[in-house]
Amino acid sequence: MHKTLSHQLAEFTVNLKFKDLPTSTVRLAVLSFLDWLGSGIRGGRESPGRIVREMVAEMGGNPQATILTTGERSSALGAALVNGVSSHILELDDVHKASIFHPAAPVMPAALAAAELVQADGKKLIEGIVAGYEVGIRIGEAVTPSHYKKWHTTGTCGTFGAAAAAGKILNLNVEEMVHALGNAGSQAAGLWEFIEDGAMTKHLHPGKAAMNGLLSAILASKGFTGARRILEGKRGFFVSTAKEYDVGKVVAGLGNKYKIEENCFKIHSSCRHTHAALDVVIGLAERENIIPAEVASVKAGVYRVALDIVNNPDPKTVYAAKFSLPFCLALGLVKRKAGLEYFSLETLSDPVIREVMKKIKIEVDPELESMYPERWPVRVTIGTKRGTFKGKTDYPKGDPENPVSGEDLKKKFYDLVLPVLDEEKVRSIVKSVINLPEARSPQDVLKWLAKN
Repeated sequence: MHKTLSHQLAEFTVNLKFKDLPTSTVRLAVLSFLDWLGSGIRGGRESPGRIVREMVAEMGGNPQATILTTGERSSALGAALVNGVSSHILELDDVHKASIFHPAAPVMPAALAAAELVQADGKKLIEGIVAGYEVGIRIGEAVTPSHYKKWHTTGTCGTFGAAAAAGKILNLNVEEMVHALGNAGSQAAGLWEFIEDGAMTKHLHPGKAAMNGLLSAILASKGFTGARRILEGKRGFFVSTAKEYDVGKVVAGLGNKYKIEENCFKIHSSCRHTHAALDVVIGLAERENIIPAEVASVKAGVYRVALDIVNNPDPKTVYAAKFSLPFCLALGLVKRKAGLEYFSLETLSDPVIREVMKKIKIEVDPELESMYPERWPVRVTIGTKRGTFKGKTDYPKGDPENPVSGEDLKKKFYDLVLPVLDEEKVRSIVKSVINLPEARSPQDVLKWLAKN
């Protein structure tokens, strides 16, 4: 009998065991968890995170799981929602290229809340993380890039990933996992229209994905059924959300190598589609000592999706600036950095940055378009009074092909969290996360967040 895609993914997820994971996979899962924690702890202090956190507190519920920003406890579903929203706000959460998907923001909150529900140990939490990344990324790869034109993959495919992660930790069997995926698919959502307004909606996508994925897994554990052919069915996810899709990508090589090892980490606090250009322009500015006053023109050749998503010539809000390649290029030239502190009302209105922005032109480069989405490349040309300077990269910093180190990610965590937590707590969190495979329960990590 032919097995459905959901059945094959369910079998993979149920049979995944920590003891079978390569050391490199475990290492990436641990570093991804640390990277996500930093974004969640700090991001929840921003307005969108505060609004959702206060709403969840007003709704009440059993104190089942931890909210990263405050250390307070809420219902498991409420914590998944808040932590998913919070960890996507700063635009510093991880990304997978070929699926155009931010896996941590939906997968980690569902996995952690599920782990708190059953007091799973660190090995089980890592199993859930690896499974959630695998399922969400593979479904994303199958529908990319067609799906991404209208749908935010982090909200849609993230719901499947969250369900798989939570289901693994809740010890669902294969039949239950199929139902969890079926119900996750019916809740998979997230439209790109928010980008027209710079609205907070984008942050809601991974929060809802985490919450709905966890909900789907819990319901499945109690016998609630879902569509068995939610992916490939005639009214399923693929045909409903993508003009073109490749069913084979869902299960090709499943279990041979883990998708989490293809994950990319972010060092700039902006949309990933701006990062290659930031790397190049900062490098040119530093190497050639380019100063803003001498810049006559800046031309960036990009792939089509980058032009569609981040070609905002006049961002009005700090968040919109994170999706403005003209702003990011100007910021990189003027400040030679693009960390969290550089996205502010002060830099947004900086007359020097605004003047450089007027000289920037973004256009599609056919050669670079042919490389996407396996690569997210850029070609930058800066015209100055001294001459023309050119730079190109296929892989922004943080890609597996241009990796950051574990020490880089620890530093990123410290930079994000030290301003809001005591140094002793911060160092204890890092130590406990690095030792996650030996953790007896989630509290080995989360106890350091209590009473922030």
